Amino acid sequence: MSKKSYRIGIDVGGTFTKAALIDSIDGSVVGRSSVHTTHDHPDGVAAGVIQVFKRVLGDAGIDAGDVVLLAHSTTQATNALLEGDVARVGILGLAGARAAKLAQAQVQIDPIELAPGRVLQTCNQFLQSDGLDRKVVENAVAALRAAGAQVLVASAAFGVDNTSTEELVREVGDGFGLPTTCGHEVTRLYGLTTRTRTAVINASILPRMIATANLTETSIKKAGIDAPLMIMRGDGGVMSIGEMRHRPAMTMLSGPAASVAGSLMHVGMSDGIYFEVGGTSTNLGIVKAGRPVVAYANVGGHDTYVSSLDVRVLGVAGGSLIRIADGSVREVGPRSAHIAGLRYACFAPAEIFENARVVFFEPKPGDGDDFVAIETERHGRFALTTTCAANAAGLTDPEMHCYAPAEAARAAFAPLAAVVGKDVISLAKEVLASAAGKVTPTILSLIKDYQLDEDQQVLIGTGGGIGALLPTVADQLGLRFEIAKDAEIISSIGAALAMVREVVERVNPDPSSDDIVHLRAETLEAIGKLGADPKTVDISIEIDRQTGRIRAIATGAAALRSSGETETVSERQARRVAARSLRQSEDEIELVAETPGAFVYAPTAGSRHSLRIVDRRGNVRLQRSHAVVHRTTVEKWQDSLRSMNLFGPKDPADAFFGAVLLYDSHLIDVTDESRYSNAVKIVDSELSGVAPDTPLVLIGLGRAVSAEKMSSEKMREESEDGEV
Repeated sequence: MSKKSYRIGIDVGGTFTKAALIDSIDGSVVGRSSVHTTHDHPDGVAAGVIQVFKRVLGDAGIDAGDVVLLAHSTTQATNALLEGDVARVGILGLAGARAAKLAQAQVQIDPIELAPGRVLQTCNQFLQSDGLDRKVVENAVAALRAAGAQVLVASAAFGVDNTSTEELVREVGDGFGLPTTCGHEVTRLYGLTTRTRTAVINASILPRMIATANLTETSIKKAGIDAPLMIMRGDGGVMSIGEMRHRPAMTMLSGPAASVAGSLMHVGMSDGIYFEVGGTSTNLGIVKAGRPVVAYANVGGHDTYVSSLDVRVLGVAGGSLIRIADGSVREVGPRSAHIAGLRYACFAPAEIFENARVVFFEPKPGDGDDFVAIETERHGRFALTTTCAANAAGLTDPEMHCYAPAEAARAAFAPLAAVVGKDVISLAKEVLASAAGKVTPTILSLIKDYQLDEDQQVLIGTGGGIGALLPTVADQLGLRFEIAKDAEIISSIGAALAMVREVVERVNPDPSSDDIVHLRAETLEAIGKLGADPKTVDISIEIDRQTGRIRAIATGAAALRSSGETETVSERQARRVAARSLRQSEDEIELVAETPGAFVYAPTAGSRHSLRIVDRRGNVRLQRSHAVVHRTTVEKWQDSLRSMNLFGPKDPADAFFGAVLLYDSHLIDVTDESRYSNAVKIVDSELSGVAPDTPLVLIGLGRAVSAEKMSSEKMREESEDGEV
């Protein structure tokens, strides 16, 4: 019998650092733990990562040597930008003589306001790159350092085509001890202004993120952990800690990304609105056809080329405080009990509130003094929160992480109800209605923006505070809702199960087959640097005629430490994984197709067109709610595809409905390609060199505009961004 192996996912939040211990074969949760996030420890948040790692293993009685992967999400990049904890950036712009005048204006990035009173400061130098001399670069870097630059950005006009001048600046920057970001390493897209701005944001957090990475890596080695360490990216993938040192901006919004990864991989979410509620904020976003919506991040009102989930972050959550004015609820949030340093009243014994009184206070200077709390004579002050209100209104149940006895919550609300002249339950519902009112407009906007069908309008709840808001929001909107299993640790699960992901983009409105082959090769090399196992990598190609862009999206499993992880799962083990994802029993699903590297399962009844592909390592590789399966061979793929009726009434050149092709363990995804001729180029580039008689499974998906393609179409307002 083979030795068990495990993955650990850790979510480093603002209040708690939570860990989930996952069986690496069937994805089941075998352990969970949490500690307070160690912001003030000499080793920073790394100390909490190690603490929770040891605790979750100790509680489960598992040896650290059985861990094959450690991955964590982080709020460090987002918090650094929100808090203005950034370095002053020196920008060295470069261009040939013919483009110099226009380029000099485009690389001049003014200070970026990150938040009120928090500004990312820059200083600038510009050089003509024709016959560039190293000494000239040294003088320019010295001038930037004299102007206070702590990090550098090298940004050259057409630097995505010729990287040599940017790399020269990096070499010189290293000599001056200045961490450097080159424009071409954050994106290969044209658009000099946005590319430079993206590099500036990335460089500004290098010192803080490099320090965090070093502390985490050192702490892990001291703890005797030799499993690979991966970091969650904001687009839902993971990358190696070494790559994080170069592109820390990619980790922005990695907390919500981990939650989405957990919803996809652990819960089996295919379509809907994910709804994550923590203590301070709520995150909302969309999953369509098993893929989250990805867009370019906006920082301080400025567009960037940092790919991240299209997450809407709202300042209301399970720990939000209540504001009272003129006898009514004025607002709920954005301040939380955590910020105010108060305990939730509903988690205290009911009897301590017998003689409690209402107090009005100001959590932070300038917040206003109309926030309410309950003060007891012997036990101090407690916060009245949305979680307290949900429990007082009887809207929670013991299975929810935020559950507390209703009598305790009602006893805590009683003094405030007496002050405003209302009964407790009516007041609690008023609090919840106010909180939900801050969420419902965003959900309606998401439904409209992404044209969700009626069966996609379901709220999938995650996060420890989800029970405080989800029932009321769903009731206001008349929508179905589900609370995900293991909701309170879904981000930790997502970090453990997430795939390595990389995106490479080019401007090429009519790529040839050779162009596609070269882009695939570059993307395969790039994802390998992130820590992916090359044998598991799939690359999908998107060709956008309107923007003239070609995009390669690579996903793959992380290369794992244990040799035992290379073994394959049995069909019965794969069936168990698929059944869990489909939310069916093992007897209610059937094996509808198989390749040497993967199994394809569907329910035997009911949702007949739902589908899961599980590879031989036990990973869910594809999940769809509407799919048709056809078995064929590589040689006959085009004839088989045409027989599946995946074309509209018009010419196939403009009415191809898209498909996914499976051979061995590899997926070729052309669901985003509406032009059949382009789909043929993409598939042929993948299948070149594959034996003609190789078994191939065709999966027709019907017409569904992909989330990423939709977000791409939304990002076309780039008139500022001509490349010189």
